[in-house]
Amino acid sequence: DVVGILCLVLAAAALDFQYHHAEELEAYLKGVHAAYPYLTHLHSIGRSVEGRDLWVLVLGRFPNHHKIGIPEFKYVANMHGDETVGREILLHLIDFLVTSYRRDPVITRLLNNTRIHIMPTMNPDGFEATKVPDCYYTRGRYNKNGEDLNRNFPDAFENNNASIQPETQAVMNWIKNETFVLSANLHGGALVASYTFDNGNSVTGSLKGYSRSPDDDVFIHLAKTYSFNHASMYKGTGCDNRQTFPEGITNGYSWYQLEGGMQDYNYVWGQCFEITLELSCCKYPPADQLEKFWRDNKVALIEYIKQVHLGVKGQVTDKNGNPIPNAIVEAKGRPHVCPYRTNEHGEYFLLLLPGTYVINATVPGFKSMLTTVEIPDNTGNFSALKHDFSFSEVSIRSMAASCLKTPLYQELERASAAVKPTLHILALMTVILVIFK
Repeated sequence: DVVGILCLVLAAAALDFQYHHAEELEAYLKGVHAAYPYLTHLHSIGRSVEGRDLWVLVLGRFPNHHKIGIPEFKYVANMHGDETVGREILLHLIDFLVTSYRRDPVITRLLNNTRIHIMPTMNPDGFEATKVPDCYYTRGRYNKNGEDLNRNFPDAFENNNASIQPETQAVMNWIKNETFVLSANLHGGALVASYTFDNGNSVTGSLKGYSRSPDDDVFIHLAKTYSFNHASMYKGTGCDNRQTFPEGITNGYSWYQLEGGMQDYNYVWGQCFEITLELSCCKYPPADQLEKFWRDNKVALIEYIKQVHLGVKGQVTDKNGNPIPNAIVEAKGRPHVCPYRTNEHGEYFLLLLPGTYVINATVPGFKSMLTTVEIPDNTGNFSALKHDFSFSEVSIRSMAASCLKTPLYQELERASAAVKPTLHILALMTVILVIFK
């Protein structure tokens, strides 16, 4: 009815700096969607243990479905229910994006060229269970089953025996169904941008107290992009005298080892670069501080989204111009333990810093195609460098392929301990391992 829609639109118009509980959060998101139906798509990706919807608002010129060439980006907040700042600033980010569209040229171009998914809360039950806000720790950190959702994902380094929770499963399905390229998850309790890996072994250099991914340079750039655009994170002062983070960033493993984390899962199995943003020393600060948190993070949130346009993207097609799904496309010298593959549209997206790279496209059973690309910084143009591959001798759709959710790095560690191979052989073994599994 008209009155109902009007109420929703008014709810969308009046976003205040308060904490929004489940019903208010849902009403706000529905109001935004009612007010901006052409720019937003609202859906629930699943339900929490207590049956609350896990809402995601998608924003962009084509909000309802993936469009070839337009990268997918996501923000997830409040996976620890008592870490609340991210939950609220994502609502203000939504408000800022929809009200700036067609008014602010930068935001207009960002939304025209990016599909942005925003999940204000991954753990609504934990948030509702936190009756007394506290700067430090409450049981609301966990979901209703008492599980820490950021220890609940399959782990690339060791067997994670935690039983997968409905909230975790919903996010895993979501990652599988979208071609996410870049992501961040928002936490509280510190002030730092933390990047992959959170776990590690000798293959990733954990013996030296740092767990290095093949894309370590990109991750450092991503973390610094957030930190240096934040009001104070870049100063690296931390929250107490014991902890300082130079330039406001840290390798996750260097800070503390973590098994079953969401950012490692995104990177290894989701082909999505994710960092963890710790946004407040106090986990659940008083509501009167929320406006300052929004001001401190606003520029950083936008600048970080722009980084989804780093690097190179394109399509892999056969001789008839049909897309080839599951072709492996990676930059030489930075193989992923679960090789990065094209999606159902034959698309690939590789986040790479400006420079010269050799890109290797492989359709199993056929000769690889190698091409050298010179990658500029295209984030200001809102489009990564475009480079397509056409396999003239291929006229078949490649077979489905996926990595098992086993600790893939365990196999590499055993192999490297046995023969101490070079990185080149290591990369080859990774690909063979995945194909034969």
